[in-house]
Amino acid sequence: MMIWVGDRELGSIVPGDEALVSVLDHGFTVADGVFETLRVAHGQPFALTRHLERLARSSAALGLQAPDEGVVRDAVGEVLFANAPIIGSGGRLRITYTAGVSPLGSDRGHALPSLIVAVVASTPWPDATTICTVPWVRNERSPIAGVKSTSYAENVVALRYAHDRGASEAVLANTRDELCEGTGTNVFVVIDGRILTPPLASGCLAGITRGLVIEWFGAIEESLPYEALQHADEVFLASSTRDVHPVVRVDERTWAEPGLISGRLREEFIARSAVNIDP
Repeated sequence: MMIWVGDRELGSIVPGDEALVSVLDHGFTVADGVFETLRVAHGQPFALTRHLERLARSSAALGLQAPDEGVVRDAVGEVLFANAPIIGSGGRLRITYTAGVSPLGSDRGHALPSLIVAVVASTPWPDATTICTVPWVRNERSPIAGVKSTSYAENVVALRYAHDRGASEAVLANTRDELCEGTGTNVFVVIDGRILTPPLASGCLAGITRGLVIEWFGAIEESLPYEALQHADEVFLASSTRDVHPVVRVDERTWAEPGLISGRLREEFIARSAVNIDP
């Protein structure tokens, strides 16, 4: 595997075992960084422009100088070209941007931020999936609510909880007991034919696929109780690696097959994204 490593101004592509970042990097010591994960199809990153715009917004939210878009685009191109034989027709690309070398504490230093771009081959998700609710909540008033931050320990714990119960994803409420998001997904419900998803005020991430489902299919942002998962006609997830992913089990509640609406949206999303790689 070849990985691009550098800062916001300059870097190079190196073999994976030579891709080094300082142990004093703030992204390592205190998870002071942001990232983007993109789906790669036939050597091309999907929705790259939207992901780079969100990377800049996340950086601004943490007070980081935004990465140079041209540098990031070039790094993405180099990584995809160098790893084409490894990833084949599908891959998972990760862009990580951290505060760089800093003191051992919460204060930042004066080094340039670190930028890393890597890609791995991906395995297609099954046509439908399972989720579970968890005993923890998202803090919609957190200073990093809605930021694609590398501070993912909460998600790691919640996802392990889901896996231990045979589910592929954990879905959280916020502090108001409203439906919020998954550990790496946005969540949608279908009620009486209406396609609904929590608003950004719930504390959820402004997901790229979430935004496209709203734009392309008229989904509506609406505050929903956490219990909506137990009463909705259909439930589906959305993320950059899953696209639209119908749910057939929520905790002990099951459906015999994916819902008609979520199944149709999955097919239409795949078709539209295939003809427009950077919507």
